[in-house]
Amino acid sequence: MAGLPWNRLGGLFARYGRRVYPDWALAHLAGFLAPLPEGARVLDLGGGTGVLAEAVRAARPGLEVTVADAAAGMLARVPPGVEAVLARAEALPFPGGAFDAAVVGEALHHFADLEAALAELARVVRAGGRLWVYEFDPRPLAGRLLAFAERALGEPAGFLPPGALAARLTAAGFRVEVEARGFRYLAYGVLSRKASGRSSPSV
Repeated sequence: MAGLPWNRLGGLFARYGRRVYPDWALAHLAGFLAPLPEGARVLDLGGGTGVLAEAVRAARPGLEVTVADAAAGMLARVPPGVEAVLARAEALPFPGGAFDAAVVGEALHHFADLEAALAELARVVRAGGRLWVYEFDPRPLAGRLLAFAERALGEPAGFLPPGALAARLTAAGFRVEVEARGFRYLAYGVLSRKASGRSSPSV
């Protein structure tokens, strides 16, 4: 199965996507963004229609937000004032250290090559930059059902338990903490070291 027709789902996600994020996660996001200076650049990776980008701008209106997504139909719904860039998470068209922070909401499990995507995040976020990830734990019943449904629809369904994702992020160079509530969790922290030997892909 080829997976979900993301290019035709932009309207649905633009209308209902906000419901994915509970209030506690958005409150945490606001606090996470607080240390960033005015004009800081934030990447919303796998950001679809820009639902999470809108939450970033609501919390910190002075930040410059870029949504990168592989589905043009989703990016067509990104709100005005947010940069929309068509790109795969595994090959981002940005120079190294281009962003002061990155957010990834309900997206990591969709990436075909998680290791490559994390390496790209570590490349495009500056040293000392911040990362905020919202994901689902596949171990509780709700998480197992979600993973089963996504696999049935042909999606990668690469859900990881919090500890496993934290280990992958640490290996990529991030120093992270985890906060979990039910089958939802956050992994967040800073880029403590830059990966070596990777250069910006050609655009």
